[in-house]
Amino acid sequence: MTRRFRTTFGILLSVFLLWWALRDVSFEEVVEQIRQADPFLFTISIAITIGGFWFRAVRWGVLLLPATGPVPMRPRMAATFIGFAANNLLPARVGEFARAFSLSRLSTVPISSAFATLVVERILDGIVLVGLLLAAMASRGFPSTAGMGTIDLRTAAMSLATFITLLGLTLGAAVAFPSAAARIARATTRLLPQPLRVPVYEALRGFARGLVVLRSPRLFAVSVLLAIGQWSFLAFSFLFAFRAFRIEGVPFAGAAFLQSLISLAVAVPSSPGFFGPFEAAARLGLSLWGVPANQAISFAIGFHIGGFLPVTIIGGYYVWRLNLRWTDVRHSEETVEEDLPSKPGTATAAPSQP
Repeated sequence: MTRRFRTTFGILLSVFLLWWALRDVSFEEVVEQIRQADPFLFTISIAITIGGFWFRAVRWGVLLLPATGPVPMRPRMAATFIGFAANNLLPARVGEFARAFSLSRLSTVPISSAFATLVVERILDGIVLVGLLLAAMASRGFPSTAGMGTIDLRTAAMSLATFITLLGLTLGAAVAFPSAAARIARATTRLLPQPLRVPVYEALRGFARGLVVLRSPRLFAVSVLLAIGQWSFLAFSFLFAFRAFRIEGVPFAGAAFLQSLISLAVAVPSSPGFFGPFEAAARLGLSLWGVPANQAISFAIGFHIGGFLPVTIIGGYYVWRLNLRWTDVRHSEETVEEDLPSKPGTATAAPSQP
């Protein structure tokens, strides 16, 4: 999938989802409810959102530890904010590439190692988010007749959990049996056209380097606990935002559920800032508790923009303060991809003959 196609598809999907979310709401009422939101509770909500970046930066350090050794907190935090700001401003979800690129410029961490650990981070996020989704759905306060049209939420969540579990087992097998994984990678790349064999093989090798943390039960356990702590902590930002917008009937389990639903929704290709998937998922999730569409959209727009602005400003500040350039950040995907293939003279490690 080319970047242009991803960008075009993401924008079209975002426009459709935004239309769906806003199709029958009263904009006057939405604006009025945003104006009447409790500023104190809303500020606490956004502060928790910003505080969640500390968990992410700390966890990134744990994931990097086996491959690169200790990495100072400041470049990790700066690169994290830059990456999320890039996702807010630039198309094609370049944020993960921007994080890897920024960290490589602010420290001695190679781009390939930084990016590989971010892939592992996203897999851990997926596992934890689906786990929180299932835990919320199993809680006493969850609506007993939850579904989306003909789709049963519990069935959908269990299917997603099964897929992620199988993915995790596959990664675990690759770590436990590296020689077999390398043979499979070589056999797989032989099926590709000649120009793609070396880049794809080297990309797989770079990804494998990011899996080093899985070989340490202690570091892996710490990474998982930090992920659980991060997403549980961030669920409180949703809970405070609910109360700021006078959504009283949704408990903490509902906050964890909606957070997971929105986080999974914005993982699909979309416009910069995830406008569309965020609002559609918020409306859909809150409808399970009978929250009116106008109130759900008021919450979604207010909370979304409330988190969008400070993260973007902080990320932009780090770009300026650390003498980086937005042009380089915008092209970070190409920079990462150029770093993954082997250098001249080292391509023999990858299969080149059918």
